[in-house]
Amino acid sequence: MVTVTADTAGQRVDNFLIAQLKGVPKSMIYRILRKGEVRVNKKRIKPEYKLEDGDILRIPPVRVAEKVENVVSAKLDKVAALEHCIIFEDEHLLVLNKPSGTAVHGGSGLSFGAIEGLRALRPDARFLELVHRLDRETSGVLLVAKKRSALRSLHEQLRLKTMQKDYLALVRGQWQSHCKVVQAPLLKNVLQSGERIVRVDAEGKPSETRFKVEERFSFATLIKASPVTGRTHQIRVHALHAGHPIAFDDRYGDREFDAQLAGTGLDRLFLHAAALRFEHPATGETMRVEAPMDDRLRRCLTVLRGAK
Repeated sequence: MVTVTADTAGQRVDNFLIAQLKGVPKSMIYRILRKGEVRVNKKRIKPEYKLEDGDILRIPPVRVAEKVENVVSAKLDKVAALEHCIIFEDEHLLVLNKPSGTAVHGGSGLSFGAIEGLRALRPDARFLELVHRLDRETSGVLLVAKKRSALRSLHEQLRLKTMQKDYLALVRGQWQSHCKVVQAPLLKNVLQSGERIVRVDAEGKPSETRFKVEERFSFATLIKASPVTGRTHQIRVHALHAGHPIAFDDRYGDREFDAQLAGTGLDRLFLHAAALRFEHPATGETMRVEAPMDDRLRRCLTVLRGAK
């Protein structure tokens, strides 16, 4: 029996159960809801029922295959490494400098993601949810809410576009200084392989990214990209649309440009979520968190500066 608190009120019961019963297949969760085994105030409810403060929720015992419990423990070194990536934490939120190559969450054949790792690091945290996402190969600032109230506040800031995200990207060629904004609608396609590809298309969703030149090199430019909207692969596709694909982008990049960077030691997408500005969900204080670049990105820039 679980008593719903103000922190979890307003959430759909199916989403609440998915968060509570970690490792339990969604099909099983919907089955116990359908069969009436989950009760709220002793009554049957539908999956879309929204929990209210003070509701008494009955959750039946569910059995899960043992292998699920070992998923994260098999990645203990990765989990431990995440502890060193935390750049800010209080009782309301946690900010991670996500490493390149780590997905934000498991799925699509991946058993481990940043959020699963953080839950393993913080077993006593009753609530840990991603506020937004980063592509697997993108590094940098990742915001995680530790309370539902914090998640609601931060999601509202995203919806109202008051949260500012600044990324650094190394792109091909000389970015034109007058190109300060790219507004190009983006359409998402899922290929038969399951891979997601995004392209500029009049039928797509309105999308906007602001760009600023940070540093110029002989055949490349370091730019700051600030997305106003939050579409999948937005910065990567908008940079390509402007004629300047990002270095080592395996979907939208340029192999010849990547080959020019061979001497820099770069072997990953040069896209880094460098800073995030938002209002603290509890205090209302304006916060700006910055994530340092990893050694590979810093070394690449050092080599390019030496070649100027």
